[in-house]
Amino acid sequence: MTTEIVQNQVHTHSPTDAPAMTQLIADSVRDFAARAIAPHVREWDEAQRFPAEIFRQMGELGLMGMLVPENYGGAGLGYHEYVAAIVELSKVDGAIGLSMAAHNSLCTNHILMFGNEAQKQQYLPRLASGEHLGAWGLTEPNTGSDAGNMRTRAVQQADGNWLLNGAKNFITHGISGNVAVVIARTGEPNTPRNATAFVVERGTDGFRGGKKEDKLGMRASETAEMIFEDCIIPDSQRLGNVGEGFVQSLKVLDGGRISIAALSLGIAMGAYEAALAYAKERQQFGQSIMNFQGISFKIADMATEIEAARLLIEHASELKNNHQPVTKASAMAKLFASEVSVRVANDAIQVLGGYGYLKDFPVEKFYRDAKLCTIGEGTSEIQRLVISRQLM
Repeated sequence: MTTEIVQNQVHTHSPTDAPAMTQLIADSVRDFAARAIAPHVREWDEAQRFPAEIFRQMGELGLMGMLVPENYGGAGLGYHEYVAAIVELSKVDGAIGLSMAAHNSLCTNHILMFGNEAQKQQYLPRLASGEHLGAWGLTEPNTGSDAGNMRTRAVQQADGNWLLNGAKNFITHGISGNVAVVIARTGEPNTPRNATAFVVERGTDGFRGGKKEDKLGMRASETAEMIFEDCIIPDSQRLGNVGEGFVQSLKVLDGGRISIAALSLGIAMGAYEAALAYAKERQQFGQSIMNFQGISFKIADMATEIEAARLLIEHASELKNNHQPVTKASAMAKLFASEVSVRVANDAIQVLGGYGYLKDFPVEKFYRDAKLCTIGEGTSEIQRLVISRQLM
């Protein structure tokens, strides 16, 4: 599956063939993950190694610019196809699914949604091809969900350039990303429209990666600080108008939450499939443990919750594809799917018993990876806040 093949699938399928096209992409990504990712999952996880070469290969497959229009070098696909790709990657390794999602939904999509034509032409083709890896910086050490009080600050100078100082943390690709979209405060703390987004290239004076985090799970996805010390940013690198950065971020996160829901779904499906296979094969008291009600009911609950999560994600994806309001639907999908992922991974370990606790079996990694899904791109508590406000 090359980028050209992905694009050909778009051209040769009518809208009524969308499910078939989505399945074709899922099958292709599944084959790639089995061949290029599965043999290395434990090695990458234990060494906490970020396999940058895999993302270049994924760029060749069209997976690093799935939502980017063809005229900017992307695959020109929609959210159903995008979700299917993330799910298949995450069934094998959630860390790879996470990095792919962050690159597409956050950095690349922010430029696509709010960049001017020159910025799109400059950055999107290299991001979509996988030549460049994207990072997105909103979170700070002391202001996670309290983004209105961020300390990273950009001050416009007399010559029109911006002086950027501060630090971002918990940033996917904070060290390895070639291009970062950074949201900095350009007004007073806790005032309306006090933040602005900028594109900052790696190699810019004063911009460097900081500490790489040693994590519970998602260990093959790089999470690190980004540090800015007297970093001069030309005004041409500003995304949209001054003061629009936080509003832009909320719109970017609407789509990003669909991708984290898909990540959650993939992890849950991977854990479920491992538990189901084990339950069918494991013999106790002369029969498969799948015949025991305590196990079979647990498996049934897993399958039911996974299906419910899938339908919520499908609904949010359809709204997003049709440019309809998606804030509530994406928050619901992210909230439910992420918490299902944790429950299913936990139950999968229980089904495997002592073997579920061993690294020789995949479910302990699904268990460790799943927890991030309830935290990243807005905690479960923030999702409930978003949903309740939408209902009000």
